[in-house]
Amino acid sequence: MSNEILSFGPFRLSPAERLLTRHDERVELSGRAYDILLVLISRPNELVSKSDLLTGVWPGISVEEGSLRFHIANLRKALGDGKEGARYIATSSGRGYTFVAQVHRSQEPGPQVGADAMGAGRGTFQHANLPARYAMVDREDDIEKLPARVLTARFVTVVGAGGIGKTTLAVAAGHRLASSFAGAVLFVDLSMVNDPALVGTILASLLGLSVQSEDATPGIVAHLKDKSLLLILDTCEHLAAAVARLASAIFFAAPNIHILATSREALQTEGETVYRLDPLPCPPGNGVLTADVALTFPAIQLFIERARASGAQLDFSDDEAVAVVGICRKLDGLALAIELAARRVKFYGVHQTAALLGERLTLSWLGPRNAPARQKTLHATMEWSYGLLTEIERAVMRRMAVFVGDFTLDAVIAVSIGDIAEASVLDAVDSLVAKSMVATRRNGAAMSYRLLDTTRAFARSTGTTEADSDQLALRHAIYCRDWLVRSGNAWSALLTGADRAPHFSGMNNVRAALEWCFGFRGNKESGVRLAAAAAEVFLAMSLLPECHRWSQVAILALDAALVGSDEEMRLQAGLGLSSSQMYGESDVVDAALSRSLAIAEVNGDLAYQAGLLNMQHMFHGRSGNFKVSLGYAQRCRAIAEQTDDLAIKAVAHAALGRCLQFVGDLDGSRAELEALVQITTVSPTGSIFLGYDPHYRSSLALGRTLWLLGYPTQAIHWTREAVRASEASGHSAALALVLAGAGTIFLWAGDLTSAQQHIDRSFSLAETNGMAPLMAIGRCRQAQLMIHRGEIEEGVKALQVALGPIHASRHELLTTEFNIELALGLAALGQVARGLGLIDETIVRVDVSGEFFQMPELLRARGRLLCMLPAPRLDEAEHSLREAFDLADTQNARSWQLRAAMDLASLSQEWRDSGKQLLKKVFALYTEGFETADVRTAAAMLIA
Repeated sequence: MSNEILSFGPFRLSPAERLLTRHDERVELSGRAYDILLVLISRPNELVSKSDLLTGVWPGISVEEGSLRFHIANLRKALGDGKEGARYIATSSGRGYTFVAQVHRSQEPGPQVGADAMGAGRGTFQHANLPARYAMVDREDDIEKLPARVLTARFVTVVGAGGIGKTTLAVAAGHRLASSFAGAVLFVDLSMVNDPALVGTILASLLGLSVQSEDATPGIVAHLKDKSLLLILDTCEHLAAAVARLASAIFFAAPNIHILATSREALQTEGETVYRLDPLPCPPGNGVLTADVALTFPAIQLFIERARASGAQLDFSDDEAVAVVGICRKLDGLALAIELAARRVKFYGVHQTAALLGERLTLSWLGPRNAPARQKTLHATMEWSYGLLTEIERAVMRRMAVFVGDFTLDAVIAVSIGDIAEASVLDAVDSLVAKSMVATRRNGAAMSYRLLDTTRAFARSTGTTEADSDQLALRHAIYCRDWLVRSGNAWSALLTGADRAPHFSGMNNVRAALEWCFGFRGNKESGVRLAAAAAEVFLAMSLLPECHRWSQVAILALDAALVGSDEEMRLQAGLGLSSSQMYGESDVVDAALSRSLAIAEVNGDLAYQAGLLNMQHMFHGRSGNFKVSLGYAQRCRAIAEQTDDLAIKAVAHAALGRCLQFVGDLDGSRAELEALVQITTVSPTGSIFLGYDPHYRSSLALGRTLWLLGYPTQAIHWTREAVRASEASGHSAALALVLAGAGTIFLWAGDLTSAQQHIDRSFSLAETNGMAPLMAIGRCRQAQLMIHRGEIEEGVKALQVALGPIHASRHELLTTEFNIELALGLAALGQVARGLGLIDETIVRVDVSGEFFQMPELLRARGRLLCMLPAPRLDEAEHSLREAFDLADTQNARSWQLRAAMDLASLSQEWRDSGKQLLKKVFALYTEGFETADVRTAAAMLIA
């Protein structure tokens, strides 16, 4: 047999072997990419239209152009197209592609496997015995790898879950290999054979042998020892021991016999190589996919192909793609399950099919009439597998079904032991994994387990009484609570989303346990303890609505024994913090935090006292009561003096540092915040309270303080560092807060582009997490940007509207800043008196609240507006500006000083020279930030 070789550049392509090499090293290509290359290279320097490529590579299947572009991109990447001057594939926009490299053709001898090596009996078993090819969708990698593995290893067992497509792949591999064996392929369907003693008899009958004894193996081996053929043994799991003995005997006695078996578990015999078949890849669960992108995933391609083949009118829009992705993910990429669901689309449509699956995984939908009995329905497939298990394996699998998603071995033991010994549980788990009933994956050093949704649905509906279900659910809830207690304390130390990834799936089980505990047949006491343990983790994961819901439900379910307990303390704290972020500051928040603090003080829990004092400091700060906020921060600092716990000291420095900034003690603020940085640098520590914000906002606060002190470059550095660290953490709610604060600093620095980016991201995350107060702040920020960009009338109107929700939620932390912006905007529109009135009202409010760091800016704004009156009051304006300058000097707020000096220098001819002298004095103190807006403007004024 000859083998044509196509050469181009450093590449050699053997179409007969479907092999591409570069400098004699194999180049890995997907099946579709290989087919595209073959079509293009067969017509070098000729434009191949997109329609020709789609027809040639996906015959009989309607595929969107997005799939073609995806595989072309991967092919170019594999070839290195465009690198170091190499050029292989040219694109004609909107038309197609051309293979532009020079191609050389040559002939080489082909491999002598099968026909010439058969000897006696050559061609005895023609592959007419082999079933017709089943339609396959995008198993290219498997259909390339499996035949090669069979040729080299000789004895291969395809192992995988029921309905995953083992038989389909084996048949396709048989057709692919038929020419290598001159048609000598024998397919043996063992699915209807129940007696192990008949395995040899069935094979002998297919070989045309007469069976003269109870054991047909010797006769079969003697007959095959000098033959060459491919023997496919399909559906072996229920006859594993008998098949293993026969296959091993043939393997060692007949060197030209190649064996391909399919089974849900390995045969575990000498000579066997296991080929594990994975589910069809589905799109990931996060993000929004278009129909074109979704179609690049094999599970989606199979669903669409089967739905259309059954007569469904399916356009596959982006909207339908979302539903189809959900269906395929719920069915775990199992080919049979996807095919059965796809057949329903003709009757129900995509969305109703998805809804039916969402209500209950439908195990009874019928498949094709010609399907094997075990694959007529998902229930039949599950029953087939379930019938092969021992009683202990069935019991352990039913108990595994209580878990949602991934679970660990210790979790299975926790819900199973009692009437089953631990050793028996471990043996059952190993056996269920081997039989492809339980999937495994590695999480770091640990192994996690998972029942496919189809298996779980079957197990939950089989052989379990209502009383058994309740007892199992209670064990599950207790295990989840114990798991949270063991691992919950570590959440605040896990500073990135990647660190937390192994824990995320466990929270799905916590949710399920909470639903049961507070449901009709549940156990409320266990629910209260579980909700208390879960509150910190829900907040660490930025799941504010869940923290709020379960904390509230559990508090209402408290009995006398748990009032004043550690559980109530945690629940009240969770309720207070989640309510604050979702709905703003209220009496409910104050009452919950105060109640939690009172319990912590009675119980002598210093860590929780410090954390709650920190929360109260933030609550009163956001409410605009900065003097009260300072009192809580100082109490937190006093707690820190009583302990060597660095986490408590860190939170105390953070609270006092932020507070001192707002009351105008900038040097004190810097000292506290830099002490915090020193602690977290030497000994990284997360938040000691609810794992919600490991000091990212404190890094941001240091940036604000440094900007006010006249260090703009350092301020921007700390701002970006706070955003970077928060992004890495995976706390989307905390990131929303950090991004909002970053917007202030970029606005101060005059970097409107960066301000816009951070403000928009913050708003989007706040909206995702249901943080209404932060959404209102985002709208105010967007209005500020409009004013800064000269869209003054629109910006003023937007800011007036946005301030309404701010006041309604009592979230007054930034009201002064917004009032200054609004007053200046009103003045620019000719409403100077109205703006001046707003500034005067704000000055009175700040004097009461204690937000003294803003007072220099308020006085400066007042001076500017006095100059803009129809009859300017210049003396009064000059007095306000000088008062702003002097107060900023007292606070060491160099940035406010610089602004006040610039306004004095612009006041009038009379004040220009003295103002310039003040400006020159302040400007001389700057050692950085010369690229920021205020410093650039000051420099320009000094040389004018």
